[in-house]
This record gives sequence, structure tokens and C-alpha cells, in this order.
Amino acid sequence: MSDLNFTQQAVAIVPAQPALRRSRQAQVRWGDRVVTIGGDAPVRVQSMTNTDTVDVIGTAIQIKELAIAGSELVRITVNTPEAAEAVPHIREQLDRMGIDVPLVGDFHYNGHRLLTEFPAMAQALSKYRINPGNVGKGDKKDRQFAQMIEAAIKYDNVVRIGVNWGSLDQELLAQMMDDNAHREQPWSAQQVMYQALVQSALSSADYARELGMNPDNIIISCKVSGVQDLISVYRALSQRCDYALHLGLTEAGMGTKGTVASAAALSVLLQEGIGDTIRVSLTPQPGESRTQEVVVALEILQSLGLRAFNPSVTACPGCGRTTSTTFQELAKQIDDFLREQMPVWRAKYPGVENMKVAVMGCIVNGPGESKHADIGISLPGTGEAPAAPVFIDGEKALTLRGEGIAVEFQQLVENYIEKRFGLNSASQVA
Repeated sequence: MSDLNFTQQAVAIVPAQPALRRSRQAQVRWGDRVVTIGGDAPVRVQSMTNTDTVDVIGTAIQIKELAIAGSELVRITVNTPEAAEAVPHIREQLDRMGIDVPLVGDFHYNGHRLLTEFPAMAQALSKYRINPGNVGKGDKKDRQFAQMIEAAIKYDNVVRIGVNWGSLDQELLAQMMDDNAHREQPWSAQQVMYQALVQSALSSADYARELGMNPDNIIISCKVSGVQDLISVYRALSQRCDYALHLGLTEAGMGTKGTVASAAALSVLLQEGIGDTIRVSLTPQPGESRTQEVVVALEILQSLGLRAFNPSVTACPGCGRTTSTTFQELAKQIDDFLREQMPVWRAKYPGVENMKVAVMGCIVNGPGESKHADIGISLPGTGEAPAAPVFIDGEKALTLRGEGIAVEFQQLVENYIEKRFGLNSASQVA
């Protein structure tokens, strides 16, 4: 063993914490519901429907699913007069279902006309997404952008000026490329692209303010599909403005690729204090629920310690010491159970989202991890006695045996939640 003198040579290890970036604070409203974005508000989760907006019932049902999964704002496509006419009816349907999640209208090309010609739609939405690259060309661009900002001012709605490198303003990019060619030391084409994204967003925000837009009601995004590109652009954007920022890796992809890429990019920025709302733009697997993008976004924020949404389940990966898949099955069963119950438990058991459960597979780390959790179980591994000690609040409480371990442990979890987080529990009264 090393003879290192701990007292003399050790350096204090400071627990990692996300940095703080103080941005402007926007408030997105619908009825009595207010979602605060930026400032000292928590990072918000946003999602988007993939239904045809004209399908009022289908769209309302998907919005409800996304909201129940944890999405705090839901964006819908508004691309045709028929879609614009449907928006107020979608809002009415949601209100009847008791879903007060604010709706965001996604506008491209004809948003100026739709917001002008369909005032009921403009009023039913709580936020508009405007893409500067798809507002108009030439002398029409400023006029059509102004029409959209005027609607936002009229209804006191928040606007996200959302630049996307797949639809970047080509006139601006061409001008910046030309200017770059005359620089003494020209930037790379990639660097010019970065600057064009940031400049498009900020110059549009400046113009919105000239038109009378409250700067607190402006949110900015500059979305790209490359992880390192996104990090570079948002670091620059954060240094150049104090607007609330929406993060998202656009066209992230499908399955593990989209999940990992989004988590990698967003986690770096969020740890640096950059980002006030996020969306994980996953391509759904065939038959997969649209809510998966919300689940991933929640997991990113919870893994970073920025927010807590659901009780966390710690489980080992399994190895040659584990005798079966029992711990895997139990871990999934408990995780699914906790998620399914959370829509009810959020109101019934305040604070339950911070609970930690451990389901471990053998004696190596099982007891230790179980002690660190609020409630944990260490299942028997290869050659171990057929017994499963259960630890509650760091102490061994009992040992489970036999075929009904899974059912018994789930009941213990339920009992623990009721005792600790119930509205009449001692902890709540205190």
C-alpha cells in the first residue's frame, strides 16, 4: 500500500455543480398555468407532436400523453389554414381534459399570414417559434417578420427565434462568406457558419425589440445536428446575449444514437450553465411512443442533478456472480411501477421524486448500495444463501426469502412511500 501522507498531500475534492448563468426570465402562460423560463427557474422540458394538426382529437391525445410524461411545453405544427383553424379546438379539447400545458406554434414560410388571418389561433397559442431563415426573402423578410412579432406583442406571447443550420438565411450566409474572403486571415467555412447562426438569431432579436417586443419575451435557439458544433455555437451565443436559451440537437437521430448524442451535447452545455429549456429531437423507433423524447430529456436533467422527476432506481449490470436475471426483472418492474404511479404521486406524496431505490444482484456491492439508497434490496448471487436482505434508511430492516420476493419488495416500497411522503406523515408535518 502507498505510504502517502493524506493530511499533507491530499487536495480537497469539491463536489461538481452545474455553473450558473443568469438569463432574462420569460413567462409562458395559459390560463392559471405559468411556466417560467430563464432567470433562476429550473430548466424546462419541451416536446413536439408528430400528428397532423388538423386531426384535433389525435393531436390533443398526443399532447396529453406528452404532458403527462413530463413535457412542460408542447409544440405543434401550424403550416396551413386548416391547421390554424384546428388550433383553438385543440386548446378547447385539452382544457376539457384538464391539460393546461402551454402550446407553442411552429411557423415557417407563411406564419405571418396565418397569425394575421386566424386571430383565434394566435390567441390560443402561448408561444410562437419563428425561424428567421424561413420568414421570407428580400424586401418581404422584414415586413413578414414584423407581422409575426406584432401578433406576439398583441397577445403578450413569448417568441422563440429559432435558427437552424438546415434552413439558415442564405442571403446572410452569402454576405458573411463574402466578407470573410476579404479578411486578412479568413475563418474556415465552419467558423463562418457558426457566426452566421449566432448573427441571424441576435439580429432578429434586435429587430424584434425595435418593433416593441419585450426583451424578456424573447428566447433564442441555434440548433445544429453535430455535438461539437452545438457546443461551440451555444458557448458563443451565451457570451453574446442574456436571452433565455433553448437547447436541442436537431435531427438527433433514432434510438441509442439520438439518445447518446443529445445527452452528450446537452450535458456539456447544461453543466456550464447554458440552457433554459431543452428538447430531445428523437426519431421514434417503429411503434415507439412519442413520449420517449420526454423521458430522455427528464433523465438528462435528473442525472445532472438539475431537477428531480421520478424516484431513481440503482441497479447493477450483472456479472458472473449473479445467478439469474431476477434482479434485472425486479429493477425494471420497480422502475416501471414508480413511473406509472408518478402522475398521481406528485400531488399525493410531495418529495417522492427524490427517493432512491436500489435493486442489486449479489453481495459485492449489494448491501453497500442498498444502504446508500432510501430503500434497497440485495438479491442472492451465485453460491450465496437464498436470502435477500432489505435495507431501509441505511439500516437492515428484514430479509426476504422464497418465490414472492418481487411482490413483497414492491409492497415494502409502497409502504415506505406512504409512511415517509404521505401528506399526514411526520416528515410532511415537520
